[in-house]
Amino acid sequence: MKIKSLDTIYRVNTPEGIHLTLSPAGPMPRMLAWLIDVLIRFIIYTITFIALAFLGASGMGLASIITFLVEWFYPVYFELFQKGQTPGKKSLNLYVAQDNGCPVTPSASMIRNLLRFVDFLPLFYGFGLASMLMNKRFQRLGDLVAGTVVLYKEEPLKQNLIDTQTNYSPIPPPIRLQIEEQQTILQFHQREQGLSQARAEELASLSGLLVKDAKEGQKTAYLKRLGDWIAGKQ
Repeated sequence: MKIKSLDTIYRVNTPEGIHLTLSPAGPMPRMLAWLIDVLIRFIIYTITFIALAFLGASGMGLASIITFLVEWFYPVYFELFQKGQTPGKKSLNLYVAQDNGCPVTPSASMIRNLLRFVDFLPLFYGFGLASMLMNKRFQRLGDLVAGTVVLYKEEPLKQNLIDTQTNYSPIPPPIRLQIEEQQTILQFHQREQGLSQARAEELASLSGLLVKDAKEGQKTAYLKRLGDWIAGKQ
């Protein structure tokens, strides 16, 4: 938490009209996450070479190919399929996203990782560190080109025990909803688990009359119940 307090924040507007406050991660936590990922890759390389050593030259050639693929596509895989988090970033509660707060795209992930060799120059990420220290979002050169940023991940929404144990059942909407409105509720239902409790409640409050009967602090749970009903879980 002390590291986080040294970082700057910036705000973006979501399509829903919400002002999101994003907190970029500075060089120190990013370096620690990188070291963890380097250690994991080193273990993979060691196991691969030992396992294929008995095949002689062909085994070494195959091990080299595997090493190349892991080195370049290890971060891409995790960024695209593990919510922007490599194991190292996940251990420090960091994730990669577009600089507007949206999930990282395949092309952006490829670009930021292919340009790692530039950031690494002249030695041990010299250019990358200089770049991070020269902009408020701590973006290395690959991030600047790809339009990405490494952020601190908000704590996921924790459900109220009363809702989950006693009164959490699907309910029909109190008013007739258009298809677009039903889709919006379903999208919120899917997205809220990745939001903080305060952010989820803020988004839920935008529903206006739809959540007028929900108690303060329970609007998120109310919309989840509507979402379950719309999804056919009556």
